[in-house]
Amino acid sequence: MIIAIDGPAASGKGTLAKRIAAHFGMGWLDTGLLYRAVARDVLAAGHDLEDIEAAKTAAQSINAETLDDPALRGPKAGDAASIVAKIPEVRAALLDYQRAFAHQEKGAVLDGRDIGTVVCPDADVKIFVTASAEARAKRRFLEHESRGDSVTYDDLLADIRQRDARDSGRSAAPMLAAADALHLDTTALDAEQTFAAALDMIEGKRKTS
Repeated sequence: MIIAIDGPAASGKGTLAKRIAAHFGMGWLDTGLLYRAVARDVLAAGHDLEDIEAAKTAAQSINAETLDDPALRGPKAGDAASIVAKIPEVRAALLDYQRAFAHQEKGAVLDGRDIGTVVCPDADVKIFVTASAEARAKRRFLEHESRGDSVTYDDLLADIRQRDARDSGRSAAPMLAAADALHLDTTALDAEQTFAAALDMIEGKRKTS
C-alpha cells in the first residue's frame, strides 16, 4: 500500500505521515528533506541556489544517510529548499529515488507537495493536509521556541505565505491537491485528532477499494 500525504509547510503532514507509517509498519519518507539536502549541498559547494547545473548535480548525488542532519530542520533550510524545488532538473533527478522508496514490499508513506499528483499518482490513498497560515505559523513558532531558536511569529508567518506562493506557483510540479485526494483541515485539530481523522480516511478508502 502506498499512502501519499501532501500539503503546505507546517500543516502537520510530516508528523502525521510518520505516525501512520509506524501504525501500519510501513516505510516513511519526508520528501521535503531531499530538497533541503540538495539546497544544503549546493550552498556547501559554494554555488547559488538558482544555479541549475549545481542543483542538478547535488540532486543526482543525494546521500540518504545525511537526511538526519539537524541543519535540515531550520527555517532557512526550508526557504532554501523551496528555491531549488522550482528547478525541473532537480525534481526529475529525485523522482526515481522517491518512486523506488514508495514501491518497497512492505508499503510506504510519503509526504511532500506533489506526491499524489506527480511522484505517486497511483497511490492507494491520497490525503491533502492543510491549515490556516496563522495556525501553521503558530505551530512552527512553538517548535522553534522549544529548541531555543531565535525567531518571531511574524517572520514565520511571512515565510509561510511566501513559501505557499512559491510552491503553488512554480511551473514544475506545483503544490496542489490531487483530484482524488481526501482533504483534511487541521486548523482546529491537535495531533491526536488529526491522526484519528486520517486513520478513518484510510480505513474508509481501503474498504471501498
